[in-house]
Amino acid sequence: MADILILYYSRNGSVEKLADWIARGVEEAGGIARLRSVPPVSPNHLATEAAVPADGAPYVGKQDLNECAGIIMGSPTRFGNMAAPMKHFWDTTGAEWASGTLAGKPAAVFTATSTMHGGQESTLLSMMLPLLHHGCIIVGLPFTEARLSSTQTGGTPYGASHVSGADGKAAFSEDETVLAKALGRRVAQISRKLGA
Repeated sequence: MADILILYYSRNGSVEKLADWIARGVEEAGGIARLRSVPPVSPNHLATEAAVPADGAPYVGKQDLNECAGIIMGSPTRFGNMAAPMKHFWDTTGAEWASGTLAGKPAAVFTATSTMHGGQESTLLSMMLPLLHHGCIIVGLPFTEARLSSTQTGGTPYGASHVSGADGKAAFSEDETVLAKALGRRVAQISRKLGA
């Protein structure tokens, strides 16, 4: 089975941990999870980041988009929208859009917020927009996932999520981890069915 790209930006670690749970789901379905991150952006236009981050997942390259059989994108919420580093990455993918690199590949999204009503669903929806423009097939979590109906923390039909608390250190609930793994499994399974 080809790789499922799990592409994320994480400022305080919650989105990174959520990516790890999603990766477990991909691997449970027999897929290969390719974890990649995007570098932070700076208001100083001359600032640059090292080519390889000091820790965590390597930075994404355009070849990752070409080589993946599906993509799962994650970002913390910034006023109900994806964080600037993730948006900046997608703003540089015009050539991939023009060539249809991601067209027909399954895609899903995930996020973390500090509060229950911190904009999880609008952030998830905002992250779907570039994926739709790239021709991806959007994959959500259906209500056949029973925990969607009972979760008191994260987890939405639009994608996996986590409520991280004001300090960003809240433990993951069982609902959040089960739903995150379910999302990873689902993208891997759909990728296999599509032969992407």
